[in-house]
Amino acid sequence: MRTPRHALIVCALLALGACGATPQTDGAAARFGGETAVPQGVASAPKRTDVRFGSAYRFSEGVAVSVSSPRSFRPSDAAYPHSERAVAFEIVVRNEGHQPYRLSGLSANATVDGIQAKQVLDAVQGFSGIVDAGKDVLPGHDVRFNMAFAMPTDLTQLKLALRTSPASGDIAQYCGRA
Repeated sequence: MRTPRHALIVCALLALGACGATPQTDGAAARFGGETAVPQGVASAPKRTDVRFGSAYRFSEGVAVSVSSPRSFRPSDAAYPHSERAVAFEIVVRNEGHQPYRLSGLSANATVDGIQAKQVLDAVQGFSGIVDAGKDVLPGHDVRFNMAFAMPTDLTQLKLALRTSPASGDIAQYCGRA
């Protein structure tokens, strides 16, 4: 007997296998001006929305996320990875939907001038990542946590992309100088 988890894994593998493939057109439909259908099961690219730091973004599934303005700091000697400078954010995830939201679905990726930034874990200064990732956020409730990312010593262009789940069609991309 197959479980929903198995079905989800199969769908994910099929979607990964279809990445980069272009749909084949029906020659007759193309010759006569007809439309060609995109095969079912092929996911479209997620919609990326630019948001200013300090603002909130509401995802289509009812989860609202706000990200504070970046705050520059010097990581402690116990931080990993070691960095001369990092920026920190307070992130608030509020479930405005009708179903519990599993916090482990949230992903956060930072880029500096287009290059992936490393998340800084610095328990001494309170940057431990998403420590309650295995918990559900009940409807009408929120969760607050701090995240930090390694930065170059000079001010630079920073983008922090948040997604509520791998299957989400929305990406909130917080942009600014840090």
